[in-house]
Amino acid sequence: MSRADMAVNSEAGDWRLSDDAGERARLLQSPSVDTEMPPIQSQQSRGGTSSVAAIFIVVNAALGAGLLNFPAAFNMAGGITVGLVMQMCMQVFIISGLVILAYCSKVSNEGTYQEVVRAVCGRVVGVVCEVATAVYTFGTCIAFLIIIGDQLEKLIGGMAKESEAVVNAHWYTNRKFTITITSVLVILPLSIPKEIGFQKYASALSVIGTWYVTTVVIIKYFWPDKEVTPGYIPTRPSSWTAVFNALPTICFGFQCHISSVPVFNSMRRRDLGPWGGVVTAGMIICLFVYTGTGVCGFLSFGSNVNQDVLMSYPSDDIAVAIARAFIVVCVVTSYPILHFCGRAVLEGLWLRFRGEQVEVDVVRERRRRLLQTVIWFFLTLILALFIPDIGRVISLIGGLAACFIFVFPGLCLIQAKLSETDVRSASWNALVAYGIVMVTIGAFIFGQTTTNSIYQDIINHSDGSLAEKH
Repeated sequence: MSRADMAVNSEAGDWRLSDDAGERARLLQSPSVDTEMPPIQSQQSRGGTSSVAAIFIVVNAALGAGLLNFPAAFNMAGGITVGLVMQMCMQVFIISGLVILAYCSKVSNEGTYQEVVRAVCGRVVGVVCEVATAVYTFGTCIAFLIIIGDQLEKLIGGMAKESEAVVNAHWYTNRKFTITITSVLVILPLSIPKEIGFQKYASALSVIGTWYVTTVVIIKYFWPDKEVTPGYIPTRPSSWTAVFNALPTICFGFQCHISSVPVFNSMRRRDLGPWGGVVTAGMIICLFVYTGTGVCGFLSFGSNVNQDVLMSYPSDDIAVAIARAFIVVCVVTSYPILHFCGRAVLEGLWLRFRGEQVEVDVVRERRRRLLQTVIWFFLTLILALFIPDIGRVISLIGGLAACFIFVFPGLCLIQAKLSETDVRSASWNALVAYGIVMVTIGAFIFGQTTTNSIYQDIINHSDGSLAEKH
């Protein structure tokens, strides 16, 4: 493995991840600041990943905590028909964006998402992409901690056979305490090391957990509990803005673009044909999983569905309790991976700003890594303690996910075509126009959903303040 394939906060010799350990630890990391070695090795010298394995990795990178929010997204969008149409339309842009990134990676000979954007679009856009990646991983870590609090609250209530109000009345079972104690005792120690070789187990758990959650939601729809009565089931959106407000959840759920570049470069055949088949198959699998969860969860509860669908089920349901336990374990082991990726991006930005190479700064690496980890951890913990549900977080970081799906691939396509010296044919014009459409749609989704999320937070805060006065 070349030096450029290592994270910026790793030393030579202590990178011990096997090729089949999963891609999530490598999917976001920045490579060395300056290297003489090409970032992509020849396929003959290092073997490669088969197409079937690549499909599994793409599916694994896409499926995750966003699954829990899909029934609420269907409710917000205005029913099953609108939700399905949105997903199908999104598939065109999602798959084409993945192919564009692979094409630009091959042309630029870069091995990570950020470096492809930096090489094709320039230094400024590359820095913006890295900052967006750091913010995205930071927001996802907050969402993970909120999920831990939600699921533990239900699990404790089910085991103690007490209501949520009674559970929160005790300091030792209170939601804020359980989030804090779990995070400090388990997540923080896992986040400090340079290596995260345990990621292969987290990847396996994530796959098992998400499939189990989907299975439970579908079964519970056909054989519902007597206590569960669905609310009003909308069949059309309340407004056009409601449709766009559901898009961040879909973007957050299907966003695997950051990991797609290293997955593409790990394949035995780095060709666009096989890669197109891989991402199409992977997205179809994800579509079935998300649709099954979204449709059945939405029909089970209607307008009464929670932002986290598992929170809508009774606490004493054994099958759902197992799903909650799966989700907690997955989130606890996935947080350090996302933190590692965000930390690597910040480290790369810092070293570039200082103009230092990785080897020159190794002496101070341990102290800097500890400081970065502690600050990151406590900021995410404090925010998670005071944000009530994952819907608010996903509405914000879902807008950033739209940038990774639409904006950056669109910019890469435009720049790649503009750099060509060939005669500008009709296909050239069509591809440039398609890139402009992608950037426009992505910018609109990001701007509209982010503005709405901030506006809703202000409105909710104002309503809360008025309620306290009265």
